[in-house]
Amino acid sequence: MKANWKLFTGLAVFYIIMAVVYYYVGGEAVGITGMTLAACLAGMVGFYLWFTQKRIGEAIPSDNDFAEIEDDAGELGFYSPHSWWPLPVALSATAMGLGLIIGWWLTLIALGTLIISIVGMVTEYEKPVAISNH
Repeated sequence: MKANWKLFTGLAVFYIIMAVVYYYVGGEAVGITGMTLAACLAGMVGFYLWFTQKRIGEAIPSDNDFAEIEDDAGELGFYSPHSWWPLPVALSATAMGLGLIIGWWLTLIALGTLIISIVGMVTEYEKPVAISNH
């Protein structure tokens, strides 16, 4: 992570320098704003990685030059083997985008279905809690 946060922090500094150079060369406001926002984004990622590395407090295998691939192996997380929820999320997002062209009424309906399908996708593997009167 040490190399990662240094990379993103360096990228943020590079974008700031390029924005200043672009401003003095006579660049347009959109380009300056875009480079400044890119610098902010790279800075946020760099800060997050630095903060996480400081919180972990130990070197991870990617920081060790002599580490093997197996040293960084392990469980990465849970991924759904098969789920139908991304389909209604995508269709609702598409309908919401088309609603901006067709009419606001479609945007509002699509927003409702998008919220419902996001909640369904997030809570797909939640188990209901049994309420007992004991």
